[in-house]
Amino acid sequence: MTLKINYLDKKKGSIKNIAVFVYPNSKMDRFKGDFDVKINQKILNLLSKNKDAKENKIFSLNQDFDEKIIVLLLTKANNELDFEKLGARFFDYLKKNEISNVYINVKKLETLNSKKTIFLNSFIHGAELKSYEFNLYKTKIKSKNINLFLNKLNISQKSKKMEAILGGVNLTRDLVSEPGNILHPDEYAKRILQLKKIGLKVTVYDKKKLKKMGCNALLGVGQGSIRGSYLVTMEWNGDKSNSKPLAFVGKGVCFDTGGISLKPAKFMEDMTYDMAGSAVVVGLMKNFAIRKAKINAVGVVGLVENMPGGNAQRPGDIVKSFSGKTIEVLNTDAEGRLVLADALTFTEKKFKPKFIIDLATLTGAIIVALGSEHAGLFSNNDKLSEQLHNAGIKVDEKVWRLPLTKNYDKLMNSKNADMQNINYVGGASSITAAQFLQRFILNNTPWAHLDIAGMAFSKYGGALNSSGATGYGVRLLNKLVEDYYE
Repeated sequence: MTLKINYLDKKKGSIKNIAVFVYPNSKMDRFKGDFDVKINQKILNLLSKNKDAKENKIFSLNQDFDEKIIVLLLTKANNELDFEKLGARFFDYLKKNEISNVYINVKKLETLNSKKTIFLNSFIHGAELKSYEFNLYKTKIKSKNINLFLNKLNISQKSKKMEAILGGVNLTRDLVSEPGNILHPDEYAKRILQLKKIGLKVTVYDKKKLKKMGCNALLGVGQGSIRGSYLVTMEWNGDKSNSKPLAFVGKGVCFDTGGISLKPAKFMEDMTYDMAGSAVVVGLMKNFAIRKAKINAVGVVGLVENMPGGNAQRPGDIVKSFSGKTIEVLNTDAEGRLVLADALTFTEKKFKPKFIIDLATLTGAIIVALGSEHAGLFSNNDKLSEQLHNAGIKVDEKVWRLPLTKNYDKLMNSKNADMQNINYVGGASSITAAQFLQRFILNNTPWAHLDIAGMAFSKYGGALNSSGATGYGVRLLNKLVEDYYE
């Protein structure tokens, strides 16, 4: 179902279904002329029964056989996130009950003065986030709109910032949802090039350039595929002071078979989303460009396909990374860290950023540790870690910090090269993967690694997303930038 927002010149026209925001202590005199006496009394009875409610609730009453009054009961301590979640629940309610047209009555919100617009925009934003569907390849779609109607005399138009965030999140979801035969590295690089139209500077480094640069860790992952391997940079210059850019780096393994260290067949189809870290970076950069963010930022993504072809990388191969450090590849299914190794050093050396945050569906172990509630956070910087934690709480994209110490670091040492790409001793798989990545931050740049393996894709859906690709990370990093760097 598609959600459509409509703005009316008059009160509500002929739309029969009405949604109203009310508080437990509300008096119904503000709704005089909207409902008859019986409906007013029913709403008051609902409020009386829920006067101690600690969370927002949705009720419905029938004013006529084809006319519903949907009561959105608000608690006192609401913030923007609460309204987003209520909007998402409201969309689910309309979808479940097959309600196509609803007029939003904002009279009770008007008592909030300046916050009225913020909260209503948050409510609509939550509904829009929840309404996302990926049905590009369905030949028969039961297309049906859910229309929300607002009186434009009572409320301003949607926030441009929220439109930008929605565009970034949904681009991320679209990219993650695409099948591997469509969104292979060649096609992915072409799609990123299209972002030039919105003001991003995009540069594509292909196999030939990467080989000349010495990005052999990244190239080794993709050498078994008939597709190309790429490093793509996206630059946004919204701060004319020429300040150091904020850097975001993403793992873009468009499909991951495991290579010669082949994965089991069961659930291998899910490995189309092993490029979710890169998709977050692409969606985030689109968001910055659309909303004209007053920052300098760079997004860097490594795009490869990990296949077991005749030219594929073998377990035991040794490659020399862009940093000059050598890596013994003991398991070709620990490939994401090889892609990021070159991408991280390249980003630090070329752009000299204020910080680097990388995102990757890096380890299954992080799902064992944190499930689908938090992304794993690893960092060399306490300040950046705290900022990410705080931003995550505000948008309900939470992170949880895990340790990095030299005792873990030594588990990645190799007898035959500077390091190996897996820990054969066992345990702490997510931590040792992060320890591996940290070795490619050469100049002590503030750095954070987000392992989003449990967050990028959902079988069941969440508060603000339906099942499938979640878009996790775009709102988190946008909030980080808004609160601390813009």
